[in-house]
Amino acid sequence: MKNVIIVGAGFGGISSAALLAKNGFQVTVLEKNESPGGRSSVYSEKGFFFDMGPSWYLMPDVYENFYSEFDQKAEDFFLLKKLDPSYRIFSYDEAVYDLSANPEKNYQLFESFEPGGGEKLKEYLKSSRELYEFSIKEMLYKDYNSILDLLSGKLLLKSLKLHLWENLEDYINQQFESDQARKILKYAIGFLGGAPQNTPSFYHLVSHADLTMGVWYPQGGMRKVVKTLYELAQSYGAVFRFDEPVEKLEIQDKLVKKVVTSEGSYAPDLVIVTADYPHSELDLLTPDHQTYSQKYWEKRTISPSAMVVYLGVDIKVGKLIHHNLFLNKDWETGFDYIFDPEKAEWPEDPSYYVNVPSKTDESAAPPGSDTLYLLIPLAPGMVDTPELRETLYNHILDDLESKIKLNIRDHVQVKKLFAINDFKERYNAYKGTAFGLTHTLRQTALWRPAHLSKKAENLYYSGQYTHPGIGVPMVMVSSQIIVQDIMKRRDLMKDRN
Repeated sequence: MKNVIIVGAGFGGISSAALLAKNGFQVTVLEKNESPGGRSSVYSEKGFFFDMGPSWYLMPDVYENFYSEFDQKAEDFFLLKKLDPSYRIFSYDEAVYDLSANPEKNYQLFESFEPGGGEKLKEYLKSSRELYEFSIKEMLYKDYNSILDLLSGKLLLKSLKLHLWENLEDYINQQFESDQARKILKYAIGFLGGAPQNTPSFYHLVSHADLTMGVWYPQGGMRKVVKTLYELAQSYGAVFRFDEPVEKLEIQDKLVKKVVTSEGSYAPDLVIVTADYPHSELDLLTPDHQTYSQKYWEKRTISPSAMVVYLGVDIKVGKLIHHNLFLNKDWETGFDYIFDPEKAEWPEDPSYYVNVPSKTDESAAPPGSDTLYLLIPLAPGMVDTPELRETLYNHILDDLESKIKLNIRDHVQVKKLFAINDFKERYNAYKGTAFGLTHTLRQTALWRPAHLSKKAENLYYSGQYTHPGIGVPMVMVSSQIIVQDIMKRRDLMKDRN
C-alpha cells in the first residue's frame, strides 16, 4: 500500500495527497486540467481574477480540524476576514436586507418580518446549533457501511430532534409565517445543492454555519486555499502531473493493477479517485467492475448545474457587497425548473447570486474596477447553446441593472459564460452538474455512494458524491475519512507481518 495514485487534483485530491504524503505514502496525483483546484480553478484576464467555483468560506471549524492534522492553523497559511454584513438579499419587492455577523441584528431583522420573529429565529438557531454540534461530533467524520453504523444509540436518541422524516420546506413553514423569513432560511440549503421540498429538515443545521458562525473570506480567495493545500502536499513529497487525464483503470483479481493515462500507465498499490464519481465508474471501468451502473445514476437526484458569468468591469459597483442574493417571487416554480425533469427548462426570471470579491480583496481586480461572479442555477442535463446562454445573460443583466440602478454592460472589460457543457468538458461532470448528488434522505450518509469500491479492494473514492457530501469542507472531511481507513488497513497489515 506504499505507492498511491490519486485521480483528480480538486480539493478532494490535494487534501488526500497532503494527508497520505505526511504519513509516509508515495503519492502521485494525476489531473486532466492545467492546474490544481478542480472546480475551484482560477480564471484570470486583464488583471481580473475569478474563483471559478466555490466562493463561500463556511464552517471554519472543519478547516481548522483539517489543518490540525499538520499541527497548523488555517491562519498560518492565509488571512481570514469575517464578513459583516455576511451577505445582502435583494427581494422581488425591491426590499433589501443585510444578514449581519451580529446575531442580535438578525433577530431585529426577523422581528421586522413578523411578530415574535426574533425569538423564533433564536429558537431556530438554537436547534440548528445543537444539530450542527451533534453532527460534527457523532456523524460527520464517520464512514457508513451498513444500517448498524447509522442507527447508533446516540443517533436513535436524537431521532426526534433530527426531524428525520420531515422536509425542510415544511419544517421552516411551521416555524415562520412571513415570506421573507422563510425565503432567507430556505436559501441556505443552496449550499448543499438541494431544494427545501426534497431535503431532510435536519439539514437546517447549515443555518448555524452561516448565521451563527459567520461567513469568512480567505485573503486571496478560495484559490489561495487551493494553493496552500497544493504546496502543503508537495512539502511532504507528493508529486502532481497536470494535463494528464486518466483514461482507464484496469482491474484484475479485485485489485486495480494499472492506471492508464494519456501519457502512459502506472502500477499502483492503492488508487483514490476524486474525479467525478459517475464518470470514474462509467468511463474508466468496464461494466463488470462498476459498483454503480448507468441505471443507478439515472435514478439519483442530481444537484443543479449553473450558468456562471465572470465579468470584469472598469467601475466600482455600488449597492452590492461581497455576497449578494437576488430572490424572485416565484420561488417554488424555480425549484421545479431545476429538479423536475418534466419541467426543466432555461429560466426566464430566476433567483441568482452575485459575488464581488474585489469588495474585500483588492488583488481581485485592477484599481477602480470590480470583479463580478454571477451564478444562476440550472437543471442538469439540458441542451446548452451559445444562444440560450446569451439570452439568460441579458435577462439577468436587465434585472441586476434595474435593481442596483447602474449600467454595467457599458463597462464590461472581461466577459466569460460558463455553463452545462463546460462542466461536462472541464470536470467530466455527470449531466453537467455543478455540485454532485443532492442531499435527499435516500442520498444521505449510508445511502450516498461508498468510499470503497465493492469490486476492487484497493480503489477508494472521495469527494462531493460520497459522505458527508457537497461543499469544500465536506470534501475535505471525506478525504480525512478515507485516509483514516487506509491508515487502519496499513496498521493491520503491519501487525500481520
